[in-house]
Amino acid sequence: MTRFMTLDFADGDRPTLLARVVAMARGPYGYVVTPNVDHVIKLMDGRVEAEVYDGAALKICDSRILAHLARLRGKRLAVYPGSDMTADLLAAPLADDLTIGVFGPDRAAFNDLAVRYPGRRFTFIEAPALTPGTPGWIAAVDAAARADWDVLLACVSFPKQERFAHTLRAAGRKTGVALCVGASVDFLTGRQQRAPRIFQQLSLEWLHRLMSQPRRMFRRYVIEGPAIFAWFLRTEVLGGTR
Repeated sequence: MTRFMTLDFADGDRPTLLARVVAMARGPYGYVVTPNVDHVIKLMDGRVEAEVYDGAALKICDSRILAHLARLRGKRLAVYPGSDMTADLLAAPLADDLTIGVFGPDRAAFNDLAVRYPGRRFTFIEAPALTPGTPGWIAAVDAAARADWDVLLACVSFPKQERFAHTLRAAGRKTGVALCVGASVDFLTGRQQRAPRIFQQLSLEWLHRLMSQPRRMFRRYVIEGPAIFAWFLRTEVLGGTR
């Protein structure tokens, strides 16, 4: 593991990390979070409960910006975006015997995913509009905890998906792995477009999303995003904690 900005990030190349996820699918329940800049800011300023991230079995970096900042401190973060991990998992022969639960996308998106991966066993789990603590939330957690899956793709908005995955253990889930992977299914089914490869290579995926969805992304990337530099100074240079 590599400790950076109070988080213990998983080490290893992509095949190694994917193998760890598949191994988790066959063992006691755990969940995987994929921190990016927005996630870390909200964790640092208290908008996300620390125990939600502390409870994750794996924290896999989803941000080249975080990796660049870590390099300034002589640290290396293995970057494996959740959408890439999801695509690799669904294509991996080592996962052929796994049942994949899908939580978040609607039935049409689920059906499209099943068509694109005809050799996979999928389970659709209804995800109504969720507010943590409400009867609907409690019912959804219970349904997911009891459903048949080895891997659960938790694809609702941050930080709901992380809170949801964290709550599954208390709801009685004993086995499998939940992956908090946001819009991954939307990317795989063409409902959203990922940044072109050149943007990814230049660590400018955020700019592509800002240009594609300016009204939605302006606050995240222009107003809130720069706070990552202050948190970097506080946690890595000055030695503070969250």
